[in-house]
Amino acid sequence: MNEIPSLELLPENWDRALAIVAHPDDMEYGAGSAVARWTSQGKSVTYCMVTSGEAGIDAMHPDECGPLREKEQLEACAEVGVDTCDFLRLPDGILEYGVPLRRALAEVVRRHRPEIVLTINHHETFGGSNLNQADHIAVGKAVLDAVRDAGNRWVFPEQLTDGLEPWGGVREVWVSGSPKATHGVDTTDSFAAGVRSLQAHRAYIDGLGWEGWDPEEFLEGIARPVGARMGAKYAVAFEVFPMGWGD
Repeated sequence: MNEIPSLELLPENWDRALAIVAHPDDMEYGAGSAVARWTSQGKSVTYCMVTSGEAGIDAMHPDECGPLREKEQLEACAEVGVDTCDFLRLPDGILEYGVPLRRALAEVVRRHRPEIVLTINHHETFGGSNLNQADHIAVGKAVLDAVRDAGNRWVFPEQLTDGLEPWGGVREVWVSGSPKATHGVDTTDSFAAGVRSLQAHRAYIDGLGWEGWDPEEFLEGIARPVGARMGAKYAVAFEVFPMGWGD
């Protein structure tokens, strides 16, 4: 039997991070507990939701669902110490990787000027046969490009008005939920906050219709085996993409 490799520790010598994901609740499937750890250290973490998740509840019209899911996301943010959450309100379910999405995300990076950018798995699966969702793939791929776009003043130069400047200060992009994760962070002390952040998505969870589904049990099932790879009770794993030239 092949031994599962241990995970390298994520560096924590940074002050500002920006999380860009497709939907409200994307950060809450594990990564939220890492965010709670970092905000408890005094770090600033900002969220950006590319859509409002308005197509996510079958029994609810998007005009009603979008505002409700935004409200639940703000409640989830409060549980993990996130004070700012942008909603780009691009159309849920039909995001496309390409220049328009890169442009929108480059503007967010330039505006918030993070050192670390977080996003969700952009690979075709979460490992094995568990297929990923199209919006996750589009956003994750666009984030990797937009971070580099943001540092080049000749890419989307029309954005550089009213004091907005290029930002090439992103050191790394960290991807949660990736089947190719190499790094991790101990979330034993912040696990409960991560659970509360997922529980804040009450209407969405109810809309899934998963009878007997327990957010705490679900997150524990993810965090405990990752923790075992780090010698901790609970942990969250990330794939790391350095953003330096030549990396």
